[in-house]
Amino acid sequence: MISFKVGKNESGQRFDKLLMKLLKEAPSSFVYKMLRKKNITLNGKKSEGNEKVTEGDEIAFFLSQETFDKFAGKILENAYETGRENREKTVPSLKPSEIVYEDRDLIIVNKPAGELSQKAKEDDVSVNERIVRYLSDKGIGKGEAFTPGVCNRIDRNTSGLVLAGKSLVGLQEAARLLKSHDLKKYYLCLAAGNVKTRGRVTSWIQKDEKSNRVDVSEKAKEGYEKIEAEIFPLLTGQESSLLAVRLITGKTHQIRAQLASFGHPLVGDTKYGYKGNDAKYQMLHAFMLVFPKNSGELKEAAGKCITCEPPEKFKSIAAKKFKEEEFVNAVMEFKRTQGLQP
Repeated sequence: MISFKVGKNESGQRFDKLLMKLLKEAPSSFVYKMLRKKNITLNGKKSEGNEKVTEGDEIAFFLSQETFDKFAGKILENAYETGRENREKTVPSLKPSEIVYEDRDLIIVNKPAGELSQKAKEDDVSVNERIVRYLSDKGIGKGEAFTPGVCNRIDRNTSGLVLAGKSLVGLQEAARLLKSHDLKKYYLCLAAGNVKTRGRVTSWIQKDEKSNRVDVSEKAKEGYEKIEAEIFPLLTGQESSLLAVRLITGKTHQIRAQLASFGHPLVGDTKYGYKGNDAKYQMLHAFMLVFPKNSGELKEAAGKCITCEPPEKFKSIAAKKFKEEEFVNAVMEFKRTQGLQP
């Protein structure tokens, strides 16, 4: 008999879903057959699989060690143990300066422009892998059916705040708040021209996977998804405008494409029509996350306003358009008028 005790990061989920993670190489039919035959029990009793497990629950596997290892993936894991260890060494951990906020369930980092939020192919190193490495070095996520991971993604060349769950509760609650739009996401951007659009804007969007571009329509069209954002012009001039944008929906390239559809592509964003050569990529920075006072089980983050400064490249290009004092005061005034303080 092999036993497993449910930890904090496994609690709260359906028993059968947890078993699928623990026996990740087994077909679901095998898992349900073992439940029916009482070869897998929960707290010493037969289980249907739909029960919610809680911390401290005891799972017993009446399987041979060979069978358990086979379906738990341990034989496969052992075969690649050396390779995995070597790969982990090549993944750099987070720098202390990149960590903007951390509590029991969440970690928020300032992702640099040029880095992926999540890897697109096996050999990629993304901020997600670096977060996992940082937490693994602290003993978080090791030996559990739970793996920490990012909850929101931003484009490779967009800098700023990326939120990750350190615990199952953190992942689930953050996902819930993002889906309900109760967790507010704000971006700073430099857009071409004098942006007069203000307030809530609605468009429809469709992604072309081949070109990795999106098309925006002012009216609903078949195959297009509705997108919404709030635009707050902070500083405006004839050549460019400094904007704060609150994403309400969060589709691929939404801010970039939506502003371009209004005739105001982001500075540096040649993919969506910017003509200048003063920036190599879009001037877009995820600078603020605001948690609602009622954040469910995320007690430590409830009501907090988390911010991070834009990178030097963003500030240096902004300085060519606006005076530094104007830039700083405009951002501070925006936070004040919105009732948002870090």
